[in-house]
Amino acid sequence: MPNLDTAFLLFDYAAVAVFGATGALAAARRKHDIVTFMFFAAMTGIGGGTLRDLLIDAPVFWINRPGYLLTCIAAAVMVWIVGKSTWRMTALLWLDAVGMAAYAVVGAAKALALGVHPISAVVMGMMTATFGGVLRNVVAGEPSILLQREIYVSATILGATVFVVLAGLGVDRILAGILGSGCAFALRGAAIRWDLRLPEFNGK
Repeated sequence: MPNLDTAFLLFDYAAVAVFGATGALAAARRKHDIVTFMFFAAMTGIGGGTLRDLLIDAPVFWINRPGYLLTCIAAAVMVWIVGKSTWRMTALLWLDAVGMAAYAVVGAAKALALGVHPISAVVMGMMTATFGGVLRNVVAGEPSILLQREIYVSATILGATVFVVLAGLGVDRILAGILGSGCAFALRGAAIRWDLRLPEFNGK
């Protein structure tokens, strides 16, 4: 079994790759060129982690590790080559769910490792998992996930909370990460499959 640092590094790269692909898919829906594909992929892939690192006063994770940017570029090229309109929206939804679930745990884990309070670590997990997608949707001219009732942010909070609670109870952090991301993906997947939404405000 890989050690903790290696496991979360792999988790981190996987999340960046998947989110990068969702950024490129958003560019594909607008029929942009390959450079814009790469821009969208990088913005989506590293946006949430950048915000997290700035807020917890940590070195921005991709500055001295160009592998993250190269991962985003590779994801953009892959989408450019194989992307087909018949599955583009479905792929965007499910890849986004995978990236969101992974990043919710990665963000919370990094915050905990730097001594951030567990409650704040959950918030960092949520921000890491959502901010790149917010940037992607705003730049693509699509409705922000934060302004819709679909279950998305709730899933990131669930995943980060499960991880933080289990880690606090002494559960192996790799196992806690798998369970946390699994819970986040399950809730988001159920929302996609059955169009689950939070109740709207009916106040007058």
